[in-house]
Amino acid sequence: MKLDITTLEGGSAGSVELSDAIFGLEPRADLLARMVRYQLAKRRAGTHKSKGRSEIDRTRKKVYKQKGTGGARHGAASAPQFRGGGKAFGPIVRDHAHDLPKKVKALALRHALSAKAKGAEIIIIDDAKLAEPKTKVLLGHFSKLDLSSALVIGGSEIDVNFGLAARSIPNVDVLPVQGINVYDILRRDKLVLTRQAVDALEARFK
Repeated sequence: MKLDITTLEGGSAGSVELSDAIFGLEPRADLLARMVRYQLAKRRAGTHKSKGRSEIDRTRKKVYKQKGTGGARHGAASAPQFRGGGKAFGPIVRDHAHDLPKKVKALALRHALSAKAKGAEIIIIDDAKLAEPKTKVLLGHFSKLDLSSALVIGGSEIDVNFGLAARSIPNVDVLPVQGINVYDILRRDKLVLTRQAVDALEARFK
């Protein structure tokens, strides 16, 4: 697959041949769904908590006598059926993360890249650098490239000025190539890759 390379200003900077093993697969929705579920589960805090009956600081005195009332037998006011009692089967602090094989993660990333390539939603730029950290200047560049919702993947390090200019633009994410992931790729309309990012991805999946 051959794509043109553009500059931030919208000019031409040659072309690049993308590997079909990375960008030419037939996207599988089941793999992408598994990976997104894995990512979202992994980032959950899991700090939700409610108190059970053993954690409620209420009297343990018998509510009323055992017999003769016509009511059910109760031994403590901390029981779940009473107002102010502990919650039965409530949430506890836990880790929501689950395992996913490394090969599935790698394959899901390739399928996400292929999905963007198939939908003609990949833009290759020569470099993601700015002379000054000016958001207005970067917005002008993005308007020339018709970008309103995009994930920009730079090289091993993000240019400081570019990162500062982009961080206040809504629906635009900027990540180094090491941070590329399925969820961020799918949640934005366009995927913008630098020439350095393309080389790094092809070396990673070689």
